Amino acid sequence: MNASVGQRVARWLALTTTALWLSAALAGDPQEVDQALLALLKKTVEQADSFEDRFDAEVWLMAKSTQLARYIPDSEERLDLLRKIHQAATRAELSPEVVLAVIQVESHFDSYAVSSAGAQGMMQVMPFWKHEIGRADDNLINIDTNLRYGCTILKYYLDKENGNLALALARYNGSYGKTWYPERVMVAWDNWR
Repeated sequence: MNASVGQRVARWLALTTTALWLSAALAGDPQEVDQALLALLKKTVEQADSFEDRFDAEVWLMAKSTQLARYIPDSEERLDLLRKIHQAATRAELSPEVVLAVIQVESHFDSYAVSSAGAQGMMQVMPFWKHEIGRADDNLINIDTNLRYGCTILKYYLDKENGNLALALARYNGSYGKTWYPERVMVAWDNWR
């Protein structure tokens, strides 16, 4: 069930007020709003074309930005990444929170991560996919490219498993038949919801 416009506005106001207060408190003055962060959030929301409306964008970006701060301290980088994640997830018809959870488990939001098996980037995409589709020059460390590959692969496995996220995650990770990886992502997902 979708929240009414009034409920979304109230939710947005509550989250924005809390986030702005928290931002000011962390800056040292609980009465002063960080104007640079406010301007940055406004700019990011205007660029966020994957949301139904501006209020949804503001609420989601502010809530997730607060959570993501422990991994990415720079607010501009954080908001840009969140906008990209939401856009890539939405385009692939995935929950952005699931994608956030996968990234948290796979790379802890390190776009330069490389696994011992050779998987690259935030979503830890295996380079053989580039050769399979004839795009050997694609850079999997590039955030946009990595998100596009990772979200497409995860969505494919989700469809293949008829919507069963645990099985899709196991396929994504290459641990099909085991539960440790899906369990990790599900715990992270609970924190992002």
